[in-house]
Amino acid sequence: MEENKTFELVSVQEIRVKYGEVEILKGVSFHLFEGEIATLLGANGAGKTTTLNTISGINSLVSGELLFQGRNINGYAPDKIVRLGIAQVPEGRRVFSGLTVLENLELGAYLRNDKKQVESDLAEVVELFPRLKERFWQSAGTLSGGEQQMLAVGRALMSHPKLLLLDEPTMGLSPLMSQVVGEIIKKINQRGVSILLVEQNARMALKLASSGFIMETGRIVLEGSAKDLTENELVKKAYLGG
Repeated sequence: MEENKTFELVSVQEIRVKYGEVEILKGVSFHLFEGEIATLLGANGAGKTTTLNTISGINSLVSGELLFQGRNINGYAPDKIVRLGIAQVPEGRRVFSGLTVLENLELGAYLRNDKKQVESDLAEVVELFPRLKERFWQSAGTLSGGEQQMLAVGRALMSHPKLLLLDEPTMGLSPLMSQVVGEIIKKINQRGVSILLVEQNARMALKLASSGFIMETGRIVLEGSAKDLTENELVKKAYLGG
């Protein structure tokens, strides 16, 4: 993807997060620009999900700053974060299995009162995921893994985000469905939504992204353009199978 850096959308500045007495994030800093896809790569336990959860307001900071569109969002509750324009698709999808597909999508717009725009956004979600429209009245728990992932992404888009945080969107999916999800991520970005992507398939993530950050044990140890990271020998060995 071509870089489209206009202005800084997110600035993560030396953030530290603890779970109990254990420090998980140890001074993480990076920037994400409007219109780009950036990817956060690292082994299990590196702190990637914690980073996304902290941006979403789920985790509290010990220190550091989080800026969104220049606004300090330290301490904001998750619902206020969503209202500002940040939506997260969690690892494992976490759809409401007992509700229908349509009810899950409508929950994504729960905090909104702009009915006409909500209807427009629902039409866009259906355009992106025509399979979901075919299953509007089906219980979400009966969908396939790939369909549940589409629903989770669609539900997040119903909040009309400026930034989409995607946590392992292809986990547990077949190679073919993973490719479909990758194409959907590109289409969402082309519609003006910036994306921070955590993805186990590093090769796919770097192909989609314009920039990337490598995490190890709660720190960013390497960053750069996706092209440079793809050609980096250490990244090749650790994440791209040589």
